[in-house]
Amino acid sequence: MCLYSRHVDGRTPGDRASDCGAMMAPVAAFVRRKGEHAIVHRCLGCGFERHNRIAADDNFASVMRLPVIEPRTSLPEVPVVAPERTA
Repeated sequence: MCLYSRHVDGRTPGDRASDCGAMMAPVAAFVRRKGEHAIVHRCLGCGFERHNRIAADDNFASVMRLPVIEPRTSLPEVPVVAPERTA
């Protein structure tokens, strides 16, 4: 299966707000904290990037051939700090 997509969404996934319409190329892959595989797609028209989880019909062997990068999130990484104990 082809891992390319089309640039149809704007900033919010599913909003169909982009006027670009160019092809989105798979440029890398990463594994999210909970073990979910994701593909980084970059628009060949405007350079916009989107991180998408892999779909059931994606060829997993093709995903694994993509360069692996550090996980990316839309939220800043927040360190987990244990609460202080009170005596």
